[in-house]
Amino acid sequence: MAKVSDILGIINKIAPPGLAETWDNVGLQLGDPSADVSRVMVALDATPAVIQSAIDSSCQLLVTHHPLIFKAQKSISAATPQGRQIHTAIRNGLSVISMHTNYDIATGGLNDVLAELLGLDRCVPLQITSEQELAKLVVFVPQEQLDNVRTALFPHAVCLGAYRDCSFSAPGEGTFTPLEGARPFIGTVGEREILAEQRLELLIERTNLPRAIKALLASHPYEEPAYDLYPLLNEGTKRGLGRMGHLPQSLTLADFAAQVATVLDTPGLRFVGDPGAVIRTVALCSGSGASLIRAAVRLGADVLVTGDVKYHDARDAEDSGLALIDAGHFSTEIIMVTTVQRQLQQKLSEAGFTDCTVTACTVETDPFRITARQ
Repeated sequence: MAKVSDILGIINKIAPPGLAETWDNVGLQLGDPSADVSRVMVALDATPAVIQSAIDSSCQLLVTHHPLIFKAQKSISAATPQGRQIHTAIRNGLSVISMHTNYDIATGGLNDVLAELLGLDRCVPLQITSEQELAKLVVFVPQEQLDNVRTALFPHAVCLGAYRDCSFSAPGEGTFTPLEGARPFIGTVGEREILAEQRLELLIERTNLPRAIKALLASHPYEEPAYDLYPLLNEGTKRGLGRMGHLPQSLTLADFAAQVATVLDTPGLRFVGDPGAVIRTVALCSGSGASLIRAAVRLGADVLVTGDVKYHDARDAEDSGLALIDAGHFSTEIIMVTTVQRQLQQKLSEAGFTDCTVTACTVETDPFRITARQ
């Protein structure tokens, strides 16, 4: 059966915690890492209604976007709303994991989901927050064992654009003499061995090196595998907040705003700018992204799609000639629920945890209501 720690490990691969902003609090918020998990619920917020829904659904783990605990706690009292939520979760054996700005930034994460829904292509981060640091892993493998070792290392290798499982191998000749106390896979103690080997090369993100080396040692037949690590000057994938992309065909601002409202299933939204303005280049940031107005202007966006826009932010965008669409915090982020549910279920199945079920929370609603003018 899957443990909380197993699912946390899967989440950390989907959205590495190192991507999170320094002010954020992601990862395991509540619970025992060694606890068994057969049912998981995914939600945007750990509200009282969501926590109760997870408990009623016999879930042992709740995965949320927004952290239940943002800041260090001096006390956890059931006399406070947050304290009651924490007490309720703990009493019912419900662990809580959050994947917040790390999931916003991650490739395939929330901002990529939003960009795909809006039909954007050629997307790049709107504001760079980090860049992959790469290393080259070179290992020498007997010809017959090449495929086993290569297959074990592929999950840790860097994708090159839209290509995964990238490696290079070349034949060569290795020599070694096993010494007293050695237990050679090939050869005899005290006798020099000359063996046909393959030099296998893969690009690895530096943060993944420990896991890659562990996989290498587990799959390599030699008692003491020979491998080299080379630091690289190659630029890795740039990661960051928001996305910048292009519509397949131009739309007026009014038409694009209507399209956003339909795609996000929101009852209404606000926009800033000339309704007839031509929109082709779109910047976006799920949740609260008004801080990226200047980045959007600098990169030449026609419009920024986000939520939580304040009055003076709207004026700044207007003065800069940037159109704004405020589709709301909830509507631009609730879309993560079904995506994470699908991602987790797939990864759990691939890891062999076929008895663990992941469900999407269905009780969440936008706290804001919109009333029509009479």
